[in-house]
Amino acid sequence: MTTEKLDEQAREILRSNDRGGYTVPTSGLYPYQWNWDSGFAAWGFSTYDVHRAWFEMETLFVGQWDNGMVPHIIFHRKAFGYFPGPDVWGVPKTPYTSGITQPPVATTFIRAIYEADKYYGRVRLELMYSRLVAWHRWFIKNRLEDGAVVVTHPWESGRDNAPDWDEAMQNVDTSEVEPYVRVDTKHVNPEMRPKKEDYDRYLAIVQFGRDCGWDEATIRKHGPFRVADIGTTCIFLRACRDLKAIAEELDHETDEIRGWIKTLESGVKGLWNEEHGHYDSRDVRTGKLTNTLSSASFLCWYAGVNDERMVAQLERVLGKVEYGVPSCDPEHPHFNPLRYWRGPVWGVVNTLIGLGLEETGHTELAERVRQDTRRLIVEDGFFEYFDPIDGRSAGGDHFTWTAAIWLAWASPSAKGRL
Repeated sequence: MTTEKLDEQAREILRSNDRGGYTVPTSGLYPYQWNWDSGFAAWGFSTYDVHRAWFEMETLFVGQWDNGMVPHIIFHRKAFGYFPGPDVWGVPKTPYTSGITQPPVATTFIRAIYEADKYYGRVRLELMYSRLVAWHRWFIKNRLEDGAVVVTHPWESGRDNAPDWDEAMQNVDTSEVEPYVRVDTKHVNPEMRPKKEDYDRYLAIVQFGRDCGWDEATIRKHGPFRVADIGTTCIFLRACRDLKAIAEELDHETDEIRGWIKTLESGVKGLWNEEHGHYDSRDVRTGKLTNTLSSASFLCWYAGVNDERMVAQLERVLGKVEYGVPSCDPEHPHFNPLRYWRGPVWGVVNTLIGLGLEETGHTELAERVRQDTRRLIVEDGFFEYFDPIDGRSAGGDHFTWTAAIWLAWASPSAKGRL
């Protein structure tokens, strides 16, 4: 298929997943608005409809809480085919939302949208700025520990069942989980999804948050899951750098943001696993590193941390697979090339890794990651994720963020930069 046809197919996926101001990741499997999915969607829209890109971000922030947190799901209107829905989360808001957040890619993509629309976008950027600052302050106040971002549910990381969480999840008590029926496995092969024991623990953590009214102080003190996540920390550090650039563009004070950047840079350094030679996540409850090299470990360059020690790790991992970057090191004992975040390639994470590599001068590696992503989409379509060994498509089809990163980064016609 030609580049022009693939570009048009990607735009059609964005249009078909548009629900009037926000996009769903894909029909059926994910019928609501997801936080970081919408950031990528807006970036994709900005390649041909910048007004619609702004609208995507503005609609996401309709769900922002009074304390500044932007939830990971906004339940704008009733839909079928997803569990857990708003009744399980128990958040008394309009619109209903989940009770947790997701990696804050929105700041970075809002800056990119503005760069594509400086003349008409300045007023919209001004209106978004205070909302972005409020969200960042929420992270700083509630989620920073030793300079790293702590996630209180695996879903907050965006990497739901990554091996990084295995040990911490073993300590989650599931004895009082309410009966439930999963819907995701009706849409996708169960072998490609998290297991039942994963969902039991996910639901136990949700019930804890709901029962304490999503009080951050209680969650910090007694929450069953608290992990300093290298992925979210790197994404937040990048977001703070972009927030600083936005503040400078709008002639706002940047001292506070500069302080955040310095703290987060220290936090990334604190997640270095000296024994295994890579960036890692840490179980806050035990103080132990997870000893897991994941695709999130390679977000250091995206965060502006140009660590040459990670080059050899990436080259080794890429040498083990046909298509990079696998979400888990192929040498990890629990690597699984088809099960969600335990091995498959995710185009969106490849995009962030590739952008970071290019920005820090690792152009050959950046191009390898981009070409692998391009090949996967050309050969198998706009799927949620892919097998790194043979390139098989997996997860949901007609996927919004895969179409978006094609338009903005992976396509031969894309600018390929933020």
